[in-house]
Amino acid sequence: MTASRDNLTSTARRAGDHPVVEQGARLGYAMSGVIHLLIGWIAVRVAWGVGGGSQDADQSGALATLASTPTGPFLLWLAVAGFALLGLWQVTEAVVGAHGSEWTDRAKAAGKAILYAVFAFTAFRVTQRAGGSSEETTDSLTAQLMSAPGGRVLVGLIGLAVIAGGGYHVWKGWTRGFLEDLEEHPGRFVEVAGRVGYIAKGVALVIVGGLFVSAALSSRASEAGGLDAALKTLRDQPFGPYLLTVVGVGIAGYGVYSFGRARHARL
Repeated sequence: MTASRDNLTSTARRAGDHPVVEQGARLGYAMSGVIHLLIGWIAVRVAWGVGGGSQDADQSGALATLASTPTGPFLLWLAVAGFALLGLWQVTEAVVGAHGSEWTDRAKAAGKAILYAVFAFTAFRVTQRAGGSSEETTDSLTAQLMSAPGGRVLVGLIGLAVIAGGGYHVWKGWTRGFLEDLEEHPGRFVEVAGRVGYIAKGVALVIVGGLFVSAALSSRASEAGGLDAALKTLRDQPFGPYLLTVVGVGIAGYGVYSFGRARHARL
């Protein structure tokens, strides 16, 4: 058993250190930067009702916007490849240990691997013109969960987990903990962008988690929602357009940081 585990770890380490996987992971971070810049731009448009304010301020909306550009198909395939290879690199980190052997590092790497695999699949669906609204998907999945025994509790726990993740993002941004993910200091501008970006993204995730908790408490799956629903909920609050503009600019800042991470990430 020990020999098999050692062989698996050795294979994962070699895969993670392969130049194609490493460069692909950096491409994934760069494409994440593009997506977050677009989400931030869409969020500001939604805040002030530009274009009717009907665009989805989330990954699906960003990918749809990307697809509408002259180089959209090429960039979408770059996103598919980048997110897939970044997800693969996270799998190797989950097996080997993300810069260490702590089980929390492995769990985070495994979670990120799933997240980037979903991103890659979503981008692929857009290349096939089969992409749908993330909000519709979220409502559908939430409804299925809530119809199962103990489903409301599970949805509520998901909401609390997302809130915790949002709080972690805020903490990581406030303390500049994200710099530990880099090989070297990326420069003052990228550092500031990362700090603002992590905090803004954390605030958005806290709202997303709150929507899931609200859905669990009310038994209405339609009250759950992803990033788009969270940002539009923020828009509808007092001084909402101003608050959403600040968050949108912050999310764009996370995109700027992602470009810095593409160059300086510890891989």
